[in-house]
Amino acid sequence: MKSKTKMKGRTMMKKILVLSFLLLISLCVLAGSAPAAEQQRVYGFSQCEMVDTWRVAETKSMQDEAAKRGIRLIYTDAGADSAKQVADMEDIIAQKPDLIFLAPREMEGFGGVLETAKEAGIPVILLDRDVSSVAGEDYLTLISADFIWEGATCAQILAQYFDGKPANIVQLEGTPGASVAFDRKTGFDEELKKYPNLKLLASQVGDFNRATSQRTMANLLQTYGKEIDAVYGHSDDDCIGAIQAIKAYGLVPGKDIVLVGIDGCSDGMYAIIAGEYYKSVQCSPIFGPIAFATAEKYFAGEEIPTYIQMPGKIIEASNVEEILATEGY
Repeated sequence: MKSKTKMKGRTMMKKILVLSFLLLISLCVLAGSAPAAEQQRVYGFSQCEMVDTWRVAETKSMQDEAAKRGIRLIYTDAGADSAKQVADMEDIIAQKPDLIFLAPREMEGFGGVLETAKEAGIPVILLDRDVSSVAGEDYLTLISADFIWEGATCAQILAQYFDGKPANIVQLEGTPGASVAFDRKTGFDEELKKYPNLKLLASQVGDFNRATSQRTMANLLQTYGKEIDAVYGHSDDDCIGAIQAIKAYGLVPGKDIVLVGIDGCSDGMYAIIAGEYYKSVQCSPIFGPIAFATAEKYFAGEEIPTYIQMPGKIIEASNVEEILATEGY
């Protein structure tokens, strides 16, 4: 009797072992056939500097959009040093991200690092400034405003303001060597030739920086004084710096000297409301949505154009409060 009970127990144990073995195999098969969890995308973002409100807003827009989409963003700030930005790019490439956004400080000097990115199979999207490389080959695309149009529009605004009357203008240029500064100067200078009543007294560097442009404008006032009728600044920060210098000189900005510029930052719009700044051509820094949407299209296999234009508009007394409330930064 005991023998039969032992045999039944052994048989039951064997059945349990066989069933356990079969269950284990089934689980392994299911685990092998299940799709792997989608890995988090990783993008790099090389910012050239953070010295003005425009750059701060651009960086925040990129970081906010990355967080919104669940993308890890490797962020670097070159601190207005082009050599450091190249080194930053090399460091980002070494971390093997899926894609890199590059906001270059200058046009030259990025050929080697773009080649390195291409060899590593990492697409690069340029933001707001161009480089001396081939779009569609050395980098995927450039997303920016039409800087030549912006400069030409500022010349047209001054031509309409003076309406055929003689006027002397000084130009505060952006960062030397930057594509945006080159294009904004080219657009303005070429358009200005159409108006013989408008004379360009001088073009000097403001560097997209309030302190620099204030010093530059102070020097221009020492040289030309009340001969200056207007200022064209490559950015709102250039014009805001000029406004401070004009006040220190004892003149009234907006009355003795009219100012036009580009960007559309909140401080610039406040200056328009105060009557110290005539008009600003908007150049939005909110790149996040369009930049990440472009990357998404690329990974979806869509064809990406080599240039994507950011829209712009003229900010003036009639619309400034509405734009400030909805698009201020």
